[in-house]
This record gives sequence, C-alpha cells and structure tokens, in this order.
Amino acid sequence: MSTIHADVLVVGFGKGGKTVAAKLGKQGKKVVLAEQSDQMYGGTCPNVGCVPTKALVHHSRKRRPEDSPQEWYARSVREIHELTSKFRAGNREAMENAETITLLTGRARFTGPHTVEVAQAGGDVTVTAETIVVNTGSEPIVPDVPGLRDSKRLVTSTDLIHSPDLPERLVIIGAGYLGLEFASIYGWFGSRVTVLEAAPDILGRLDEDVAEATLDVLRGEGVEFVTRAEVTEVRDGLSQTDVVYERDGRRESVGADAVLAATGRAPVTRGLNLEAAGVRTDGRGAIVVDERLRTSQPHIFALGDVNGGPQFTYISLDDSRVVLDQLNGSGRRATTDRVAIPMTLFITPPLATVGFNEREARAAGHRVKVAKQAVADIVAMPRAHVVEETRGLVKFVIDADTDEILGAALLSIDAQEIVNTVALAMRHHVTAAELRDAVYTHPSSTEAFNDVLATIAHTDEPAG
Repeated sequence: MSTIHADVLVVGFGKGGKTVAAKLGKQGKKVVLAEQSDQMYGGTCPNVGCVPTKALVHHSRKRRPEDSPQEWYARSVREIHELTSKFRAGNREAMENAETITLLTGRARFTGPHTVEVAQAGGDVTVTAETIVVNTGSEPIVPDVPGLRDSKRLVTSTDLIHSPDLPERLVIIGAGYLGLEFASIYGWFGSRVTVLEAAPDILGRLDEDVAEATLDVLRGEGVEFVTRAEVTEVRDGLSQTDVVYERDGRRESVGADAVLAATGRAPVTRGLNLEAAGVRTDGRGAIVVDERLRTSQPHIFALGDVNGGPQFTYISLDDSRVVLDQLNGSGRRATTDRVAIPMTLFITPPLATVGFNEREARAAGHRVKVAKQAVADIVAMPRAHVVEETRGLVKFVIDADTDEILGAALLSIDAQEIVNTVALAMRHHVTAAELRDAVYTHPSSTEAFNDVLATIAHTDEPAG
C-alpha cells in the first residue's frame, strides 16, 4: 500500500470540497481529493442534481403536441447525459491539471484522526493530512414500506433521470420540493402523475394563498394530488405496480409503471468509519459541526449536505468560504452570518421564496404590511405577457414600522433570478419604498417591484 502525505485531504468531489481543494491548491498547498465514483466528479449538482433536473425542466417544455412523448423523452435524456458528461470531464481536468492536487478515485475510510485509506481499483492508498475536509453529500432515502425496496418499478431521482424510458404512469411518494419538481417535469413530458403525501397539506410551510396558487399551476398541468395518504404497501404485478395507501380510514391503491421515492435525502457517512477518527454524528447520520464547520476533531471539517444543513449547492459553496476563512483567513466567518437565504422550486413558472412568510412574520412579533398581485395583473411586468407565462403571483411581507422587507414569495417567470435581488435588498436593509422606486430595465421581471410594492393590502398588530 502506497502512502501520500498531504497538507489537506478532501473526501468527496462536491461543490464545497472542490472549491476548497482548488483554492488551496493554487496557494501551493499539497492537496489530495478523493472521490469514490468517476461518475460523480463535481458532486451531486452537475451529475444527478441541479444540472440534469433543470435541463429536464427545459426539455420537457419544448415538446410539441405532435412529438412522441417517448421519443422526445429519450432524446432529451441523451442530450442531458452529454451535457453532464462535459461538466464531469471539466471538473476532472481542472483537478488533474493542477500541479499540487492529486485526484484519487476510490472509497475512502478513516483509520485514524489524520489517516484515511482510499480503496482504488489499482490498489489502496493511505493518505495522511494535517487538515481533512469531508464533503460526501447525501443520497435518496427509500422509506421502509413493505414491498417498496424490493419493487422492480422503484426508482430514485437518480435512477429516473438516467433511464431513457418514459413511464406512462408515475406515482411519486412525497410532495417535497423534489417530488413536486419531478411531478411537473414528467407531467410535461406526458406521464400521468399522481403524488401521494402523508401530510394534510402540500407546501404547508408557505402561506395558504401562495401554496394554493402553486398547486393550481400543477393541477392545471394534470398532476393529481392525494393528501393524508399513508402508503402501507407496494405490490408488483405483471403489468403494473400497485401502491396501496390508507386515507381517512379507507384503503385505496393506484397503479404505476414507476414509483419514485421522493421522501428526502440522508447524509452519506456510512462506510467512512468516522469512529476511528473520533468524529461524532447525529441520529440522522449527519456529521456534527459547530458554526465554523469544525467537527468534534478541530482539524476535520464537514461541509455540504453531509453536515445536516440545508441541502443546496449554494450552501455547500458558502460552506467552503467558511472553511477557507478558518484555514487562511480571519477565522471570523461562520454559518450564523447567513441572512436571507433564498430557495427555488423549479416548476413552471418557478416558485422562489426568501425570509418570513406572512404567518411567520406575525408570530415573530412584527406589525405586517402585505403587498400582493397576480402576475397577470401586474401592469409593469410585460415580460410575462411577452413570453406567454402570466400564471402565478408575487407577494411581499413588509415590516410596517421600518418598511424593510421581511420576506417574499414569487411564483412567476424569472422568479429564480428576481429572488436574488430581493434577498440582497433584505441583507442590506433596502426598504420596500426604495425597491419600489428604483429604475429597472424594460421589459424585465424586476420592474414588477414598481407595481407590486405600490399595493399595500393591510397593516396589523403583532400576534399575541
């Protein structure tokens, strides 16, 4: 077994890990980057997450009525795989071309606080390092439902985007963001989609008006929702799989050609042998970290999904900034510095949110002003009419005393972009009036602020 001594070892080729490796490598540090699969260079996002799924959103909307759903889908999958292959190759080349970075492909396993064995196809390698960064990401959770894990028609999100076969009937277990995105995607491709959700409400963390507007969009695309549906059994038959669920005391079932388990993702820590390094995990298997992403071993950091935080690529990127600041910066940067972090549900039109919703703002003790308009009624937003996408609404929650924006929900064309402007305004205490009266290009989506923020629905007293 060969041995490599490094300044820094990064376990996992995700967004945060590769950013740490690249920046430290440019500074002359000797870096080893270990990734267990040559199909995951670059991490989840470019290979099985953001890039392929958002590309599927794009391709699904391009299908014309006269296009065969199956042929169009198979073609789309091929083109998307070509795209992800380019991203993967680019990530690999960036590391292999760096003089101070060594890329190892194999499963990593801690054997001590400073030592990791990497099982490569060509032979095991022992890596010792002063600093270790764990960035192994997360993986889909398959719930413990009788018959589900053994079903030949069970698919995870990763399985689904790699298959060229479009399911005629897709049943999705779980109505989180991933489940809703896939419901929209495959509905547009031509699948008959049924979403089963155990909770009484879908998108229950949103204000009721925003959630209902979002569901109206999806229902209009043919997606069927069944709430309070507790899946109890999955039974394979010759021609279909029956997903059995209980609802309001009744036992019902729905037939499927594919069953997508969209019930969350779990941190990938199994097999890392973290005990040997003295690194603690929580009940979900996530690595326990402090606000500066140090583990129970101060020289070992965990960033991205594996530390149990928000599962977004941009959070993993910001995690890398926190770690780099600890290693060669002021050491003051922390995850607690994050303010107004946006998120987007990539349906069509997309739903983007940031900050408090109306209910949360009141519960936090704020006097609240609400500005809200249906996209179709926003005079200063002709872009929505130009691109023929006038569905949705825009809603702002504003502090009645300071006029600062407490939160926003944007169900509209370009929402994934508009929300970044809103988040920036929130971080820098830009008032609603300032955002309303700013000058925007025309026709654009941001100029919707001119109209929407001129409509204040009501002011009220704080809850309690």
